[in-house]
Amino acid sequence: MVIEQRRRNLGGSFEVGRVLPFAKQRMVGPFIFFDHMGPMDLAPGLDRSADVRPHPHIGLSTVTYLFSGQMMHRDSLGFEMPIRPREVNWMTAGRGITHSERFEHARIHGDHLHGIQAWVALPTEYEETAPSFSHHAGSDLPEWSEGGVHGQLIAGEAYGLKARTATHSPLFYAHLDMASGATAEIPGGYAERALYIASGTVEMGGDVHGAGRMLVLDKTASRVTALERSALMVLGGEPVGERFIYWNFVSSSRERLVEAAADWKAGRIKLPDADDKEFTPLPEDGGPPVHGASSAPRTAP
Repeated sequence: MVIEQRRRNLGGSFEVGRVLPFAKQRMVGPFIFFDHMGPMDLAPGLDRSADVRPHPHIGLSTVTYLFSGQMMHRDSLGFEMPIRPREVNWMTAGRGITHSERFEHARIHGDHLHGIQAWVALPTEYEETAPSFSHHAGSDLPEWSEGGVHGQLIAGEAYGLKARTATHSPLFYAHLDMASGATAEIPGGYAERALYIASGTVEMGGDVHGAGRMLVLDKTASRVTALERSALMVLGGEPVGERFIYWNFVSSSRERLVEAAADWKAGRIKLPDADDKEFTPLPEDGGPPVHGASSAPRTAP
């Protein structure tokens, strides 16, 4: 299956390509949300409307990874951490957390932003776990180079390596930088797998695909060749079961989404201490449905 990104303007000059969830493919393994941020130039003096103001999450881990640029993370646990290229911010919401993402560096210096933010749904037994945050760089995220392919493992186990990010279910997530003509193996051993072309052009199974496409792979797909210099994200894992999604909330229970939405609307969820002067309001759509189809997210992660 081929999924084309759908461009979304999230306010100001902040634009993303929404990939997951997709009508015919809600998840890949535990990956339930996948946004391609940029690539875009942010000029000095960037308006604050481009920032992602404080907002809540439940039932998931957010995974932020940048190819270029810088963002500032602040959350309700007290963590304040810039994220830079080839680093990972891994935030587990569990029973509830709030955070913001600000473009403070760009506002002063200008920037070229390009990256991916994904959500990983938590297994049922961990959906209400205590929230946590960790930042990873360097040896936490193993790298390798072979045959014109430079790889970095972001999370999980693949390519004979294991990242130090604390995952809750079997999965893999890696960045492959490929020279023109290079061929890369796609990890096997997982029930569901996909690759996303962040830049460049590749050939797989006799078909040519360009940037902005996610290829959901069958069990036989194992190799991809770059037709020009290309950046790919490869991902997958074991399914965690049916999940419902509304706004920034994920749960195996629709009733839990209703509860989380009511808590946010009533101001019962703590804002980040270092960023508590504004927040993202709940969408004015009547709230998540208790019956019928699940809702797609309405704002940035």
